[in-house]
Amino acid sequence: MKYSKEFKDSTVQLIFNNNESVVTIAQDLGLNPKTLYHWVTKYKKDHNIPTRESRFVENKESDLEELKRLRRENKILKQERDILKR
Repeated sequence: MKYSKEFKDSTVQLIFNNNESVVTIAQDLGLNPKTLYHWVTKYKKDHNIPTRESRFVENKESDLEELKRLRRENKILKQERDILKR
């Protein structure tokens, strides 16, 4: 069955505004939860709302940058320690 964009958007808004689970809304409307998850993901992408996946990627990138910074600091501290030992 084909649903209008307005129906999809209003269904996604039900989830956001009422803090209801996708499964609950899907059952209430007789929809497959996977279909509704897809609508939510597409809505978030279309409206530039961060998803779990994008937040994970952002955190992973910042973690990588932090790791590089800490390794540089560690290297410098080891060099300073070695100098002080002499």
